[in-house]
Amino acid sequence: MSQRTLIQMFHWYLPEGALWDDTARAAPGLAEMGVTDVWLPPAYKGASGTSSVGYDTYDLFDLGEFDQKGTVPTKYGTRAALEAACAALREQGLRVIHDVVFDHKMGADETERVSVRRTNPDDRTQIEDEAFDATTHTRFTFPGRAGAHSRFVWDHKCFSGVDRIEDPQEDGVFRLVNQHGDGEWNEEVDEELGNFDFLMGADVEFRNRAVYEELKFWGRWLAEQVPVDGFRLDAAKHIPAWFFRDWVGHCREAISPDLFVVAEYWQPDLAALHTYLDRVDHQLSLFDAALVHHFSDASHAGADYDLRTIFDGTLVQSLPEHAVTLVANHDTQPLQALEAPVEDWFKPLAYALILLREGGVPCLFHPDLYGASYADTGGDGENYDITLAPVACLARLTQARQRFAHGAQTDLFDSPSCIGFIRHGMADAPGCVVILSNGEPATLTAELGPDHAGATFVDWLSHVQGECVADDQGALAVRCEGGSVSVWVRQDAA
Repeated sequence: MSQRTLIQMFHWYLPEGALWDDTARAAPGLAEMGVTDVWLPPAYKGASGTSSVGYDTYDLFDLGEFDQKGTVPTKYGTRAALEAACAALREQGLRVIHDVVFDHKMGADETERVSVRRTNPDDRTQIEDEAFDATTHTRFTFPGRAGAHSRFVWDHKCFSGVDRIEDPQEDGVFRLVNQHGDGEWNEEVDEELGNFDFLMGADVEFRNRAVYEELKFWGRWLAEQVPVDGFRLDAAKHIPAWFFRDWVGHCREAISPDLFVVAEYWQPDLAALHTYLDRVDHQLSLFDAALVHHFSDASHAGADYDLRTIFDGTLVQSLPEHAVTLVANHDTQPLQALEAPVEDWFKPLAYALILLREGGVPCLFHPDLYGASYADTGGDGENYDITLAPVACLARLTQARQRFAHGAQTDLFDSPSCIGFIRHGMADAPGCVVILSNGEPATLTAELGPDHAGATFVDWLSHVQGECVADDQGALAVRCEGGSVSVWVRQDAA
């Protein structure tokens, strides 16, 4: 298998009903391009039926098989189409990564009368002493599934809190009174807002042993239904680290020791990420949130941004073996909660920096390969029409990762507006020289050594026409256009 290259095969605004079929058709092209792993969206039934992107989890055991929430298929298609898509990916040698949303449930089938305590939404450690009775949407019986695959019924004992009560009707954050946690939120979660256990909906109580075992069972069950080569773990900031430490370890024992696992712990603070990785016994990787924001900042600042600092304070610089690097995802795309858009001109530079360097597992984003158009309301209440153009050279950059991004790396970070690096190659794999500029057209010299004396190089991306020839000592002067990137490779290896 080639070095790992992941793609997020969806975004927030995909049309309904087509993704599983589209993925099956795309599989040969992805494999030819050099993608190795395909991250699929949540495949199970969401509370909003066919309009559910998948993060409003209703029923983990309904993969588009049962008539629930007004539909049999999910937004992405039927269970049969999901199975066909997974089979098509595997036939092309591609690994299948599934999205896991355990933090909360939404769309309960029945209400319950329970006791709750108000919590300060801005400081979750402040929980009122006095409890009162209220009605909550916390009973999940899944009548459309009628006990198929699992007979587990979720009720208020399976949840730690809710964001809405009735009789009295009120929105907020409410701690459910039950026998778990002595009335406190889970520990080993992010410290934002004092304690970031609660996120939304009916917040799952992982200290309930029955819940703990049901979620382990679901992991084993999923691997019996469709190919499973790894997981993306949603909302890890809100889930106790001890749970995912146990759950990932269990799945590696039950499914495969080679499972690839990346958690969404969206936090630019490196100390918090190091603490989390310690708590989960370094069993997984994390998305490099800081790097995404650096890319966004650099794209807006243009030539005023010092490219030499682009990796400062990032996970890929600190712990590259645990970093998944990316340019955008479904949460950072325009009009979404963590919006951090990267300007079009900078995306080729950003992708070159994650695809062609040592360290980290790069993740492509569906709209950057295929484009996207959608409309939605922004945080200001205004309506917007958004068009995301595909990154023209992304396929070539991904191919370059597999063909040329080999061997030791030498950084050429000497100028604030032009940086580069050498991948020196190996005996059986060629290397490359990468140069990028956020200002004027630029040139830098790469010392490649006598093995490359007199060799002719060309720009794999064809952004610069013509050739560069190394001198008799193997020194190569490479160039790039302003606000652009070039990947120089030996002509006899191109």
